[in-house]
Amino acid sequence: MNAPAEFSKEQQAYFQGLMMGHDVARKVRGLPILSSSGSPNGTSIQIGGEKPSTHVGHLPKSHMEAQNRFESAGKKLVPEEVAKREKDGLEMWSEIADRSAKSEFPKGTDVFLTKYHGLFFVAPAQNSYMCRMRLPAGILRAEQLVGVADIADNFAGGFADITTRANLQLREISAANGIHVLSGLRDLGIVTQGAGADNIRNVTCSTLSGLDPTELIETHGLARELHYFILHKRELYGLPRKFNIAFDGSGRISSLAETNDISFHAVTIDESSADETLPAGVYFLLGLGGITGHNDFARPTGVLCKPEECIRVCEAILRVFIQHGNRTDRKKARLKYVLDEFGFPKFLKFVEVELGQPLRFVDQAKYKQPDNIDRWAHVGVHSQKQAGLKYVGVVLPVGRMTTEQMRGLANIASRYGNGQLRLTVWQNLLITDVADENVVPVQKALQDLELESDASSFRAGLVACTGNAGCKFAASNTKGQAIVLAEYLESRFTLDQPINIHLTGCHHSCAQHAIGDIGLIATKVPAIVDDEETMVEGYHILVGGRTGLDPKIGTKIFDSLAFDDVPMRVASLIQFYLDNRGSEQTFAEFATGASWPSSEEFIDLTSFHNA
Repeated sequence: MNAPAEFSKEQQAYFQGLMMGHDVARKVRGLPILSSSGSPNGTSIQIGGEKPSTHVGHLPKSHMEAQNRFESAGKKLVPEEVAKREKDGLEMWSEIADRSAKSEFPKGTDVFLTKYHGLFFVAPAQNSYMCRMRLPAGILRAEQLVGVADIADNFAGGFADITTRANLQLREISAANGIHVLSGLRDLGIVTQGAGADNIRNVTCSTLSGLDPTELIETHGLARELHYFILHKRELYGLPRKFNIAFDGSGRISSLAETNDISFHAVTIDESSADETLPAGVYFLLGLGGITGHNDFARPTGVLCKPEECIRVCEAILRVFIQHGNRTDRKKARLKYVLDEFGFPKFLKFVEVELGQPLRFVDQAKYKQPDNIDRWAHVGVHSQKQAGLKYVGVVLPVGRMTTEQMRGLANIASRYGNGQLRLTVWQNLLITDVADENVVPVQKALQDLELESDASSFRAGLVACTGNAGCKFAASNTKGQAIVLAEYLESRFTLDQPINIHLTGCHHSCAQHAIGDIGLIATKVPAIVDDEETMVEGYHILVGGRTGLDPKIGTKIFDSLAFDDVPMRVASLIQFYLDNRGSEQTFAEFATGASWPSSEEFIDLTSFHNA
């Protein structure tokens, strides 16, 4: 079907989107394609006798087609989608430099587009930037950490935060220093491109890749390969919303892959299940749709991928998401909602069309997924698979490091390890390749930095987002209040089984409160202060969240508690656990079958804490 040559570019783009949508739908149903558009894999319809390029202006063609389909259905694009159409976020380096020279922050939708370079203007919480990086697999060289410390001292707030994507953030960056931070990070070989906005975030994998004696396969290489694949595919930027991908080698430290939009969990096919079409070996089980802030985990699809197939499958999934992700409602724009609308069978049919070949569906009885997870292997001293070597998991309460600590940690890694540090999704880091005889010196050096590696500390299991000290969405000061809570609990209990406590400031759930042993999500609570009604910072409290082979979203126990009441209520939960658990039973194991008292009964349990 050829449109008349006199059609405008906008009309041509509309026809492209409309016909492509028809073609994909017909191909999925096994019907012949009616237009000359060919396969949705990349060939395009002809307009006015010319073959259009893969881009419409600066916007990739598939993105423009998706936008046009929503508009042709009478829907209005959200401002972020309009901004993507009007300006290329990846081409704003000069604008960022010009604003820095004028000591100005971005305005309007430029705030959103500047995130394409990892710079987040976080007003009104702070009149400053936050900068987020891309550290594939969470691996950082000692000299890079020293360099980040120098940047933090010279151009930011004198500290860095480890995130729940095994990543780093710098905060309190002035308008004048935005370009200096970006330039300084590039000098260190650290990328920020696509670290924010509607892009694929830092690719994570098993922290112990290559070191773990229990893992089925190393995953660091896959995370790194996907990282570079994304960086050099313009079409994989500007998605309907942000996107998370993780690989898990089924070893001791979970990558929390099931909380991602795409998860890859290593499984095995043994000789008894193998055949000519399914050789024995290690595969990755594909999961889709994780977003714990919306109470969902990535669900297994039954699709097994060979390691060398994972990147292509990722790309096919992303292309389907680009075509069908919601561009008119930000709250419904994540992959989960496409899956909810389509159902898994239909969605995977679209993926097969994009991939150009069938996916490998395997009955669950044929593959084995081991449960090697040690929920506390990210803290403390543990053996590597290399004889005579240990790794040390360092406790970083709420993930924050001063620049003095950053330089000290880099020095420890260079002096006693292999000069490498591995960040984890638990907001801490590992120093690897430590010889047996150097474990004690490492622990002493950590103490000198006022750090530790004690897994039984409440601080070891403490995870907190930025909170309202640096995020406009947060309802409470999560990092500050997490430390207050830990100090309160440590003064009352000595743990023999560690407990995870996650504090998150809003529904975005950056600290993943729903998967913690105890999870707190911030809210505003009515209160009387100085005889006047006001709203104060508070939390809802959940218990029993967990990840792994049988993940579960936590159950709400307390609703809308002012923070002043939170430490006593959390202490009551812990006391109830200690009084009623079985021998050696973890909090997660106890919570699975626990019959928790009512809120009123818990109030009675708090009385002994009031002294």
